[in-house]
Amino acid sequence: MRGETRSYAAARRERAADVDRWLTDLLRAACGTPYGRGGENAQETEDDTPSTPSTPSTPSTPSSLSAPRNLSLPRSQGAQGGSHNGAAGALRGASRGVALVAVGSLGRAELAPGSDLDLVLLHDGRQDVARIADRVWYPIWDSGAGLDHSVRTVEEAATVARDDLKAALGLIQARHVAGDPELTRAARESVLAEWRTDSRRRLSELRDAADKRAGASGELAFLLEPDLKDARGGIRDVQAMQAVAAAWVASAPGPRVREAYELLLDVRHGLHLVTARGADRLVLQEQDAVAGALGLLDAETLMRRLAEAGRTVAHAFDATWRTVDRLVSGPAPRGRRPLADGVVEHGGEVVLARGADPRKDPVLVLRAAAAAAEAGLPLAQATVNALAAQSPPLPVPWPDEARDALVGLLGAGRAAVPVWEELDQAGVLVRLLPDWERVRHRPQRNPVHRYTVDRHLIEAAAGAASFTREVSRPDLLLISALLHDIGKGWPGDHSTTGAVVARDIGARIGLSTPDVETLETVVRHHLLLPETATRRDLDDPVTISRVAEAVGSREVLELLAALAVADGHATGPAAWNSWKASLVADLVRRVRSVLSGTPPPPAPALSAAQASLARHGGGAVRVNGGAVTVVAPDRAGLLWSAAGVLAAHRMVVRAASAASAGATAVIEFSVTPEYGSPPDPATLEADLRLVLAGRLDIEQRLARRARSLRPPRVPVAPPRVTLVDDASNTATVIEVRARDRPGLLWRIGRAFGECGLDVRAARVETLGAEAVDVFYVVDRAGRPLTDEAQRALVRDQVLASLR
Repeated sequence: MRGETRSYAAARRERAADVDRWLTDLLRAACGTPYGRGGENAQETEDDTPSTPSTPSTPSTPSSLSAPRNLSLPRSQGAQGGSHNGAAGALRGASRGVALVAVGSLGRAELAPGSDLDLVLLHDGRQDVARIADRVWYPIWDSGAGLDHSVRTVEEAATVARDDLKAALGLIQARHVAGDPELTRAARESVLAEWRTDSRRRLSELRDAADKRAGASGELAFLLEPDLKDARGGIRDVQAMQAVAAAWVASAPGPRVREAYELLLDVRHGLHLVTARGADRLVLQEQDAVAGALGLLDAETLMRRLAEAGRTVAHAFDATWRTVDRLVSGPAPRGRRPLADGVVEHGGEVVLARGADPRKDPVLVLRAAAAAAEAGLPLAQATVNALAAQSPPLPVPWPDEARDALVGLLGAGRAAVPVWEELDQAGVLVRLLPDWERVRHRPQRNPVHRYTVDRHLIEAAAGAASFTREVSRPDLLLISALLHDIGKGWPGDHSTTGAVVARDIGARIGLSTPDVETLETVVRHHLLLPETATRRDLDDPVTISRVAEAVGSREVLELLAALAVADGHATGPAAWNSWKASLVADLVRRVRSVLSGTPPPPAPALSAAQASLARHGGGAVRVNGGAVTVVAPDRAGLLWSAAGVLAAHRMVVRAASAASAGATAVIEFSVTPEYGSPPDPATLEADLRLVLAGRLDIEQRLARRARSLRPPRVPVAPPRVTLVDDASNTATVIEVRARDRPGLLWRIGRAFGECGLDVRAARVETLGAEAVDVFYVVDRAGRPLTDEAQRALVRDQVLASLR
């Protein structure tokens, strides 16, 4: 995992050592005469004025109280070696009954450049402890370092830890810095003893805290801007596993987790260096710089390493809690229940049967995985390890039994995902399917995608399992779902390269030649239906004939239709919604008719609700939650005028379709508020009616909004305007891709109007922060654009409107 990554572990340890020496100097000065342990001197100097670094209690040079260089102040004299050692005996004597204890990152000697200092001043009740505390805390504050501090007796520390999880976790891993070591030892032993005695309650509390963190921060491996500490699979999850191990319930994290943990710490260290502050969230604009600080090629390499580390930690974290659950629930029922040939259930896990030998049965690994998924049980870790170490390579092409086991695993649906993850963590998948290595942990730096490429593929396959009874070849549906984005590991268009890779894999796993060809076609065209449905006019005969020609058969059409739904849901909520689902279903219905040799269905008439609105004559509007319908007499500029009103009301257009039914135009918008609550529907309807009647100038409102907008935080690719040839015989199809912003659709539409064009139909879609808008335009005579000079002018005008 680490490879050439630059490590900052030594720097963190050195920084912690420097801070230790500085804190030791501070405690020595604070405990020196006349503020010794109790007695007359303490009583004689009692007053209400806290001491400050400018009036130390013992003679010392100013530099002896200054922070080390990595706290941005001159390095302490004590850190130079001999002078510090010479004072050790005096410190032990003067500080009897008081100890400075480091918790948190300093306690673990993992002090990053922006880390705060977490300190506990333990004491045995000595009367001058408040004065000692002031003399330690004030120089730290003056240095500019963040400080989380407390002053407690051993008994108080144990009491607080009993009810405060954070305090307990800190003291479990506390480290003695200076003063009386017996106090530190007593506090740690007391807290650890109670942690182990009350482990059932404390571990439940620890797990709840981890679940809340994950719920708030998401999963590190799949986030565009992960929180390195609090996300699932992050730094705190490793520390939680260490706390479980301290309770003597499960083993401490193994070498792979420790390696992943060091990478997370290094990335956080690099982030602190780049930003010059104690940040934990790795935002997009810092990723290339952090990658450079770690000696990595670029942000994609960094995020792939992070994804691998996060999934390693999350996998181990889940295994740790399975161990905890077994302890809490008591011994599992004895006995072995057969699940498949050579595979049994034992103690709530899937294990190998007695006599099963992976070395003689290369299919056993897939059979065990399928059995585990179908039973909804985890594979025992020892079983996974044995299968990974002992299973020989499968023959090529695979035997039918191996392919059937793969299909059985994928067909288990959601239960297949954790089993697949087990195989991946053990390195089994890349041996079964070598092409998997190219997509493994590959990030998708796009807000639309919520998973890495490999996780997206297994999620899509799990989703496709819901449609296996709706297609004639469920096996090909599951395999194509697993492989539909396999080309993302190669340069070029991933659908084209993926089709080639899928053909090779199909032959490898033993599919027949016709099935390999079907698989290749499905992978090549897996985006055909959703892209056509959302970016083309389905009433245009050219649209339907092109899709029918590409699909070729009803079998492929039904596979593509099911895959589109599974792929969309696995991508994320921005990639699939009811609007897109209805458009895809309409497209499938039309193409199915063509493939069956029957006349295509007629263009849909107005729905009953739309017809009711149209009876208003001058135009009507209906707002129903996030759905806005505008029905009005067809005229130029209607689409973007309505879009301008929505933008002025802080509504983001996520999707829109515009079409004409005779002399009536129907526009359907899917909208969400930019922030806060949506506007009052009555006010929105009133403004829409005003703009339909030509009584509202929306330009000034949008201009005010534009002036208040902040520029994007990250570099934005330039917009692109493409005139798509051969997409229609009756109109010119113009595709616009740009960063979404308020009023974008209105600006594009106004540019069309300035060019003398009319929009006959439109498909508008927002994917994360990117808008993909397609317009069918004609000139004033109702004809497509054929003059090259006019086409260039339109392209330039639209681009100008986007700047």
